[in-house]
This record gives sequence, structure tokens and C-alpha cells, in this order.
Amino acid sequence: MTTLKTSLTESMALAAEQAGLALLSITEGKDFHGRPTSIFTVALKTRQDAAHTLRLELSEHFDFHQPELLPAMTAHLAEEAKRLRNPRPNACVTLEGLPVTFRNFRWPFHRSTSGADSYLVHGEIYLEDGTNSALHAKIAAAMTVTFAEIVPAPEQPYAEAFLYNAVRKTLDQGQLELVKSGNRQPVPMTTRYFSPWQRRFFFTDTDDAARLEYLTGKCFWLSGVLGGSEPVWVADPRDAQYLNTTEAELLRLAADAAGQGWLRLEGEFAAATPALMARAEEFRARLDHALAITKPSFNESMRAGEGNM
Repeated sequence: MTTLKTSLTESMALAAEQAGLALLSITEGKDFHGRPTSIFTVALKTRQDAAHTLRLELSEHFDFHQPELLPAMTAHLAEEAKRLRNPRPNACVTLEGLPVTFRNFRWPFHRSTSGADSYLVHGEIYLEDGTNSALHAKIAAAMTVTFAEIVPAPEQPYAEAFLYNAVRKTLDQGQLELVKSGNRQPVPMTTRYFSPWQRRFFFTDTDDAARLEYLTGKCFWLSGVLGGSEPVWVADPRDAQYLNTTEAELLRLAADAAGQGWLRLEGEFAAATPALMARAEEFRARLDHALAITKPSFNESMRAGEGNM
């Protein structure tokens, strides 16, 4: 382990220990403006292979031992401990049926250098359909100044969940294109994603049918296709936020799917069954449709030069 002796690393080591995590490495990084950050690689104490690690990057002098910050950090690490039990901890599925991974995010948020009144985080998402696809999108997630006032801190543990959900929502809307190469694409994060009356984030209004379809798709891709039928966490609060529901409701629907023979439920985790994997054609058709949504459409008559511009 590379050790950087700072108060932050000592605090993180203690917090990770309390969450049942092991710190595999602590290295120095740099944020967008070249200021130092601390990069923590964490894993479960019982499973420390390279495929089951997560990266946590914080500003070097960030202090999360404050009443308004500590609970969220504690909750984030506890969630990560469960997420690390997934076959692919950095993978998720969109409501439209796209399996993707999140990679190379550079934290924390930084102020825009283009004159825009916003804060940015850069990262990449990749299609994960089991074919080693090269399709991906480089993104620039932009948080408005007004939205930033809602967030306790512009650091990864306090912003990662809603940022990833905003990316998924933008994909669902067909406003991100997965390509083999290309420039950064914007992902806007505004106060429309937050209810000041309920004090919570809101992304997509779903019903039981949509949530059940989501859960079976998640288990098909993340457990069956990518995970060798290992179980995945179906009561993930990040998914509950994305689908505008609760972890308890997701568990209830997972139990329904298990009753139909689609899933094998193990507490808060579920694995794909052979019956679910037999529906491969259905899930791949949904993926193709979701990819089609992300592709720009053109007026063919204008493409041929028949219209005025």
C-alpha cells in the first residue's frame, strides 16, 4: 500500500474499516486544475481481486468529519461495501435497457473554465453487452451553481449517485450518443432533478411494471451475461433514487420475479436463472432499441440537398 500521511488518509482508513472495507492503496492525484487529490482504492476484506475494487477520489484537505458531512460519507461507504459484492461493481443498467460501466471520472467538481456559470466533472461511460464493444461516450457533467447549493460538498461521495443517475436519465432521453470515438458530450444537472419540498432527488417516474422490467434486465446483464450468474444487489439505493421508489419496493418486486422463476433471490441480492437467460433475444432487442434512441436522426430530404437550411 502506498501511504500518504495526512489527516484525510487516517480518517478514511478508519471510516473504511467501520464499513468492512480494506484500503488497498492510497496515492496522490491531481484535480482538473492541478491541485492535489487523494485517490483511495477500496475492496471488501474478503475479496480483493482487481475486478472487485472501487476508486474514491477526494480533495487532499477535505474534512468529512463535520455534522453535515459525516452521515453521507458513512452511508456511501456502507453502500459501496454491498456494491463491491456485485460481479461488476462499476456497472449498471439504464431503464431503457443499456448495460454500461462508469470509468475515469476525475473528482471533485471544478468550476467551468469556459465562462459558464457551472461546475463540471469529466468521465466516460462504456457499453457492456458482453461483446467487448468499443461504444462509449466521453461526458462533461455540468452542475449549475443553484444546484451546487443543494449538494453538501462537490466531492465524489456526495455527488456520485445523482451524477450517475443524471447520466442514465440523459441516455434514456436519447441525448447521449455511444460512439467509437468522439468529443465530450454534455450531461446537464439542474434543480429539475431535486424536489425542495420533499428534499430528495427525482429522475424518472416509474410503476411496478417498469421497475420489474428494470430489475430483470439488470439481473440478465449484470448477473447472467457479465457475472457468470453471480448475484447482484437489487436493493441498491442508487437504483431506488433513479426509479423514484424505495429499496423495500425493489426487494418486493425482486421477490415477485423470483416467484415467476426469473431470479434466484438471496437476501438483498439476486442472480439470473436459466429461465431468465432464455429471454436473451428479448433483452438484446431492448438494447438495440435503446441504442437506436441515442443515435441522431436526420431529415433525409435535407441530407440530399432538397430542403432549404
